[in-house]
Amino acid sequence: MSDVTIKRALLSVSDKSGLVELGQALGRHGVELVSTGGTAKALREAGLEVKDISDLTGFPEMMDGRVKTLHPKVHGGLLAVRDNPEHVASMQEHEIGAIDLVVVNLYPFAATVAKGAAREEIIENIDIGGPSMVRSAAKNHESVAIVTDPADYARLITEMEEKAGATSYDFRRMLAAKAYAATAAYDSMIASWFAFADQGVQFPESLSVSSKLGSTLRYGENPHQSAALYLPVGGGSASGANGIAQARQIQGKELSYNNYNDADAALELVSEFRDGPPTVVIVKHANPCGVATGDTLIEAYEAALACDSVSAFGGIIAVNRPLDGPTAEAISGIFTEVVAAPDADEEAKAIFAKKKNLRLLLTGELPDPVRPGLQIKSIAGGLLVQSRDNGRISRDQLKVVTKRAPTEQELSDCLFAWTVAKHVKSNAIVYARGNSTAGIGAGQMNRLESARIAAWKAKDAADKAGWAEARTIGSAVASDAFFPFADGLLAAVEAGATAVIQPGGSIRDDEVIAAADEAGLAMVFTGMRHFRH
Repeated sequence: MSDVTIKRALLSVSDKSGLVELGQALGRHGVELVSTGGTAKALREAGLEVKDISDLTGFPEMMDGRVKTLHPKVHGGLLAVRDNPEHVASMQEHEIGAIDLVVVNLYPFAATVAKGAAREEIIENIDIGGPSMVRSAAKNHESVAIVTDPADYARLITEMEEKAGATSYDFRRMLAAKAYAATAAYDSMIASWFAFADQGVQFPESLSVSSKLGSTLRYGENPHQSAALYLPVGGGSASGANGIAQARQIQGKELSYNNYNDADAALELVSEFRDGPPTVVIVKHANPCGVATGDTLIEAYEAALACDSVSAFGGIIAVNRPLDGPTAEAISGIFTEVVAAPDADEEAKAIFAKKKNLRLLLTGELPDPVRPGLQIKSIAGGLLVQSRDNGRISRDQLKVVTKRAPTEQELSDCLFAWTVAKHVKSNAIVYARGNSTAGIGAGQMNRLESARIAAWKAKDAADKAGWAEARTIGSAVASDAFFPFADGLLAAVEAGATAVIQPGGSIRDDEVIAAADEAGLAMVFTGMRHFRH
């Protein structure tokens, strides 16, 4: 494929950044500029000679600008195959001039939705002529260059300077690929708005999810896997909220696939406490290994670390308050991969600066834990899609099922343990006392083993700290799903738990309740399960 000299360019952009510089560069190569509305005005104000689109088509812009480029003299000039005699004859017969370059970026649909505009304004920001020109130019990329991203203006200018005003086939092919990705993303945003926001459909017949490449990662979950981070385009139901992907990295090595995954797990859990007292979450392999609240962040950190100081080595930490110097100093005491915080003071930044490999992420406002949204998981041959687990239980929704009701402290510990258990891989058992985790059992094939592992971890923590007893003594225990048999509950009794919170709903609930009564436990049912696979 040969180079194509740009003789005529059609420019129609909503984003005017870089427009004048591009117009001036095109002018230096003697390119005829054809433009529309505000784009033509901006170019003229910069002293450039511009032909209006109406001069090209012979028709005025009409219907409030809805109809201006939808014309054979535009699309004929874009779609004509230059070495096809019949196409050339048609161009000559109908006085259609070739268009060699199209510069288009589309109406700001996503920004209009984001600002909370009325439906009428949103509809008016659905671009029709722009995507049509983009698709026509991209289809005929053998002869036409299509630029949809202002970030590519500099590349176009360089290309033309190196090729005496022409573009190469490889360059045009690259631009065409970006152009179709742009129109696909644009249509996806519109389809998502119609389905989710305008019509309130939870699972539309066609699910459109548009994302753009954020960064290519060093490798995936394992070194032999490749990986990348993609960012949502224009919001949408599946994108949820700003989070780890949008966090500002202050220092440290680039984040790995596992760093992103683990930091996301930590941020989602600490966000459950965003309106609560100072809270610290420590995560390892996407499971919390220590969670605590305190009067200060450093108190919360020390309590969270004491839950499982072995697993915390090389872990991920998330906090719900701006990070201060004393807490940063304490965190620096062991190897930590990532620390995520809404913000950090200068003392904390200076302390972490001494740990060159530690990644410090500043997230700004924490995500809303009860926000709606979709979670998507790929399986062989398809996608599994579900709503986010944004379920929460308040005190007045709990059902006391044992003879003894929980005390105020037990109730508080139950709800704390329940909140943490929601973020632990199933089967999940969490012991908590004094708003701090005492032991966590995660990801076992049966609930009894999770209860035993959590109790063993609590005893090991007590041995390492030199405590007289494990913190499971007098604790509350949470189970993410019902106890199918009394054995798991009895393991919690052996560990010293005095209160239990679980969903209930087993055919053996009566048996489990009887075992709790016999042990003198207080037990409440939530009626809500929190499986996490």
